[in-house]
Amino acid sequence: MRTRRAGRRAADAGLALLIGLILAACGRGEPEADAGKGAEAEPGTQTAAPEFASPTLAAIKRRGRLNCGVHEGLVGFAYTDNRGEWRGFDADFCRALAAAVLGDARAVRFVPLTGSQRFEALRSGRVDVLWRSTSWTLTREAREGIRFAGVNYYDGQGFLVRRSLDLASAAELNGARVCVQRATTSELNVADWFRARDLEYTPVPGANEEAARAAYAREDCDALTADISALAAARTTLSNPEQHALLPDVISKEPLGPAVRRGDEAWTSIVRWTLHALILAEELGVTSGNADRLAGESPNPQIRRLLGVEGEIGPLLGLRKDWAKSAIQAEGNYGEIFSRNVGTDSPLDLARGLNAQWNATPGGLIYALPIR
Repeated sequence: MRTRRAGRRAADAGLALLIGLILAACGRGEPEADAGKGAEAEPGTQTAAPEFASPTLAAIKRRGRLNCGVHEGLVGFAYTDNRGEWRGFDADFCRALAAAVLGDARAVRFVPLTGSQRFEALRSGRVDVLWRSTSWTLTREAREGIRFAGVNYYDGQGFLVRRSLDLASAAELNGARVCVQRATTSELNVADWFRARDLEYTPVPGANEEAARAAYAREDCDALTADISALAAARTTLSNPEQHALLPDVISKEPLGPAVRRGDEAWTSIVRWTLHALILAEELGVTSGNADRLAGESPNPQIRRLLGVEGEIGPLLGLRKDWAKSAIQAEGNYGEIFSRNVGTDSPLDLARGLNAQWNATPGGLIYALPIR
């Protein structure tokens, strides 16, 4: 009995061994499974981060000057004063960026650009950054070969009309003639707005912003449509500004901000973090006038990092340790730049609105990313 059982076990073992050999032979020549698929990295292994290097920054340093694309003439944002000096909200951000990367707010060349020139100027390298009241849209990033580094002004499109028309809202513009700049998002937005409401209108397109404003001034149209900030600027240029009013309607979202050409991620980051340094400075109460004192006295770690007293934030970007301090001292923090050029201390007298700090009362959308 034991002999039979022992023999059966031996036979079973032999059969199992034979099946195993056959299966092993069948597996030969098959490619091994991809070790990366579904497998976790071994503990302690790391992949090195790519080097943070910007060809644009290198070119700027060699040149000794930042080339900044701006509007050819928009009161409050980019215009030349009676001495030929560039002034305005966007112009101040250009100077702050020059101070951050070169240590000199004067080391900037302003390049005035029309709406049709601006993206080609970026792509060709004629300008290093475009700070020209430009709305961040999907099609612009996908089609124009550019990248937006952030938002420095939350705007919206509206309508400027003569008070004599006694209009309370844009819904009363049915059948009106509307002046608008050709080949802009404003032209597309106004068409969408009237179509969605089944209202009629006659577009009066201008070749550029100045032409559209001039047509409105000649009364070639009943209303002028553009970004509200641009309309506020346009009103100041009319012979009797008080005879014109902004309607309460806001028909689009227009996030305006700096754009750079696609392909230089490090430069995009430098522009982005310079903008956020100015926003954070306002949040922390750091101004152009007290930055030096706070750098020496403040115990606040956020302020000390921002001003380059602690940490190596600047060198991480390929800049000096005091890069943000230089930017702040150049033209002030975000709030100082806003108030002086487009806010309560300016002819435009625009409320902060959506451009208030996130923690203000009432709060807005301006929010600095963490600098640490």
